[in-house]
Amino acid sequence: MAAATTISLSPAMKRQKTTSEIADVKFKCEDLDIDANYTAGNIVEIELHNFMTYDHIMCHPAPRLNLVIGPNGSGKSSIVCAIALGLAGDPQILGRASNVGAFVKRGQDSGYVKISLRGDRASEKIVIMRKISIDNKSEWVLNGLPVSKRDVIQVIQKFNIQVNNLTQFLPQDRVCEFAKLSPTQLLEETEKAVGDPELSARHHSLIQKSRQLKKLELAIKQNGDSLDQLEKLNAEQERDVDRVREREQLLSKADLMKKKLPWLKYDLKKMEYMEAKRKEDESKKKFDEAAGMLNELSTHLQEQKNAKQRHQGAERKKIDDQYNQNVKKRREVIDLEGRLSTQVRARYTDMEEQKRLDSSRQQRIIRTTEEIDSDVNKLAELPLYTPRTNDIENLRLQIMEFDTIANQRKLQITEKENLLIQKNNSLKQCCNRLADLENKNAKLLHALRNAGADKIHEAYEWVKSHRSKLRKEVYGPVLLEVSVNDRKHAAFLEGQVPLYIWKSFVTQDPIDRDFLYEKLKLFDIPILNKREVSSNTQPFELDSKLRELGLYTRLDQVFDAPDAVRDILTSQTGISDAFVGTRDSDQWADRLAKLGISNFWTPESHYRFSISRYGGHTSGSLDSVYPSRLFLCSSDVKDSENIKIRKTELESAISELEESLKEHKLDQRQLEDKAAKLRKERDEIIIASRHERRKREQMESCIAQKKRHLASLTNEADLESNSKKIIDQIVQLNAQRFQNAVQIKNFLIEGVLYKWKSAQSNMGLIEIDSKIAEMEAEYKRHQRASIQVSAYFEQCKEETENYRKQLSSAKRYAEEIVVITKKLADDFLEMPTTIEELEDAIQDTTSQANSILFVNQNILQEYEDRQCKIDAIKLKQEDYAKELKRCLSDIETLKDKWLPTLRSLVSKINETFSHNFQEMAVAGEVSLDEHEVDFDKFGILIKVKFRQGSQLQVLSAHHQSGGERSVSTILYLVSLQDLTNCPFRVVDEINQGMDLVNERKMFQQLVRAASHLRTPQCFLLTPKLLDNLEYTDACSVLNIMNGPWIKEASEVWKSGKCWRKITG
Repeated sequence: MAAATTISLSPAMKRQKTTSEIADVKFKCEDLDIDANYTAGNIVEIELHNFMTYDHIMCHPAPRLNLVIGPNGSGKSSIVCAIALGLAGDPQILGRASNVGAFVKRGQDSGYVKISLRGDRASEKIVIMRKISIDNKSEWVLNGLPVSKRDVIQVIQKFNIQVNNLTQFLPQDRVCEFAKLSPTQLLEETEKAVGDPELSARHHSLIQKSRQLKKLELAIKQNGDSLDQLEKLNAEQERDVDRVREREQLLSKADLMKKKLPWLKYDLKKMEYMEAKRKEDESKKKFDEAAGMLNELSTHLQEQKNAKQRHQGAERKKIDDQYNQNVKKRREVIDLEGRLSTQVRARYTDMEEQKRLDSSRQQRIIRTTEEIDSDVNKLAELPLYTPRTNDIENLRLQIMEFDTIANQRKLQITEKENLLIQKNNSLKQCCNRLADLENKNAKLLHALRNAGADKIHEAYEWVKSHRSKLRKEVYGPVLLEVSVNDRKHAAFLEGQVPLYIWKSFVTQDPIDRDFLYEKLKLFDIPILNKREVSSNTQPFELDSKLRELGLYTRLDQVFDAPDAVRDILTSQTGISDAFVGTRDSDQWADRLAKLGISNFWTPESHYRFSISRYGGHTSGSLDSVYPSRLFLCSSDVKDSENIKIRKTELESAISELEESLKEHKLDQRQLEDKAAKLRKERDEIIIASRHERRKREQMESCIAQKKRHLASLTNEADLESNSKKIIDQIVQLNAQRFQNAVQIKNFLIEGVLYKWKSAQSNMGLIEIDSKIAEMEAEYKRHQRASIQVSAYFEQCKEETENYRKQLSSAKRYAEEIVVITKKLADDFLEMPTTIEELEDAIQDTTSQANSILFVNQNILQEYEDRQCKIDAIKLKQEDYAKELKRCLSDIETLKDKWLPTLRSLVSKINETFSHNFQEMAVAGEVSLDEHEVDFDKFGILIKVKFRQGSQLQVLSAHHQSGGERSVSTILYLVSLQDLTNCPFRVVDEINQGMDLVNERKMFQQLVRAASHLRTPQCFLLTPKLLDNLEYTDACSVLNIMNGPWIKEASEVWKSGKCWRKITG
């Protein structure tokens, strides 16, 4: 139990000493004399609940100097922490903890700090409450209403409260930081503490302007150097550039001429088109005239034909039919006469032939008999034909046997080829799978490199290329050999195993380890060797009690790896003692620790417990689980090993199959060669047999044919009988011819009669036919002429269309090259007007351009690029010059407003500081360290001298003791008392380390400064005060006491009674 009170003490009063026994802290602080001299922003009330050492406290500080006194550990600094956190300060400025949850009293879930400030009016009270909880959450309440932290900050900024400024707020754990402030930092803190925001803002603006000025000056200098260099390079290349430009002008002129060339061709095509169009028009005119004339002739011709049809009648048609019938019959008789005459002539010819053949028949009979006798003799001389059937059959059987064996070999070869294709496909799949795994390995190596193993890829490639020099299999890096299927398990494993294990290589032989250690020393890669220790690995079984508490496996069971790698991980990382659980395990962490589980993982937390070797008590740590960064694309190690073994087996099998296939193919080729030789021998025998048989058959056939010819010659009739038959046939044919002649005579008489009648009918039509014939001839002549004119017209149309297409194509091509503008048309007028002249001009211009030679092909581009850079730099220089002038003007304006005010401020501080040091019989001064336009180097120098005969030294840890620095610090703060516009100042245990003399003088200075009207409220925290100090009415003492007997006094003080009533 602890209690505190605020009382006004007379100079004769002495500080009460109490015995410190830590107990629950709970007290209330009541006003014994509330002063009415509070200023805006003063703290009028502090209320704490479940905050650090306090259950509950409420006190009312005085408006001037508040001395907070109490033994160490009683809770003085808790008041400082409450003021800082209650006024929107961050925990880091206190130097105690990094989050607000640490300030909640142990054993409680939440607490609050309530600070009451005096408003602009005496009757106005601003109450700020900050509720905090152990899960580091804060809630803000302003005058009873929930608000955001930003709203609270706006309120405290209104009163210039700066809890992060060491000149206003100096907690115990940051006292030493004040002496470490550099002159620049001290100037910044002093400017903020004075309370004029314009002073600090102008200083910050001057610093920014100064940096901007330096950047502008540096940029101007660098741009000037670059400009001089670029102009010098361009000046050196101007002559070559002129030659390049001349060449480009010539080439440009040639290109321009080339652009005109399609338009000249277009003009030529246009002229051809116009000429073809003119011819088409002329031919069309002639075609129209011929068509008109032809139509007119056709009309007249049709009129004549109609007149002819009117003169013709039925009698004319009858006469013509009778005459045509007579002509038809006459022609049939004449045709018959012609056939009979032909037969008669043929009979006479046969008689002559019979006479000629009879004279040569006897000679042919004799010659044929002789030829038959000669052929019979030759046939008798030929050897007897005996077919070699047995030999051919034996050869056929041998060939069939060889073919059967060869077909069997062929089937075997086909089967082996199919099997070889399957093996090759399987090998290709294995290689592709290994390539995929290698790609995954590359990603894992990249992850190791990002984690800090810069040369892991080089080491991996070195080991991979030198495996032949190793005695046993080497694994590594370990990350590549481990396969984890679950990402949660990967995060656990990565958190359990240190990085040096993941990047290390694992050997199974000490000689390999020493060899790799020497070779990979430059790569900074560890080499771990598996020890040959016989271990009886028991199957993992999880106790049912542990399963009930959420554990379901052990960390060494969640991954796959080679045995050597697993042994290294188990022996060096403790994964065999780390368990894996669900979120339910978070609730049973204490029970798991009691069951001896010292290390286990859950989806969000990592728990570790240890037992002290001295006290035997159990302590634990809780860390968050972070996602895996290394196992981004882990590969299956067993799968990799199986694929490698499968690949080796397939390669061996393929090699054996290829050798067997070669032997089978060689055997098949030998069998096919033997069968081919036997087939050749069999074919030779068959061909010889066929030749002998065909020769005998040909001779026999020839003899039989000659015998038949001899029989036909012998059987022929004699000449007289044949001649008599032919004469009888001739007589009969002549009788028929006579009858035909009589019929022809009768038909001719009848035809003449019909013709005479027809002539009488045709006399009237002759004149019409004559006219029709003339008109038809005229019509045909005009028709031929019209056809010629039409053909010529179509030809002209076709030519015109062709010229039109050519003209359109030429125009499109010319427009693709260039579209004629007014300027381009003027340029074209100055060029040759014919294609030949223009092509000659292009060739001449191109030759003239090509005659200009230069070394650097890109010199013009480089020159123009540099010229563009020169122009751009000049523009930048102009802008920089304007900006520099404007920046100098702004600096002078700000400096005129800032520096005189700062000098006056430092002068006033120095005056008060020097006066305070003189009263303590020592010397000190405060000066402004100026550096022209380097405003970021401006600072305040505190120089002090504590011994006679020494010089003023800048305040630092090297020149003054701790007590001297404390005296200088408090006196500097006192010097700011009258100048600052802050409502209060807090100093925690500044008198620690001072000797008695300095502490007494320091206290007198504080009391004297606090006695002035309108000075800021001050809180001085100290565990002790000297005896017989001088106090004034401006001083108020807050005693903080604790101990087992303090409860009664606390209850009395709650009722508002004073110290005297309690002490009797």
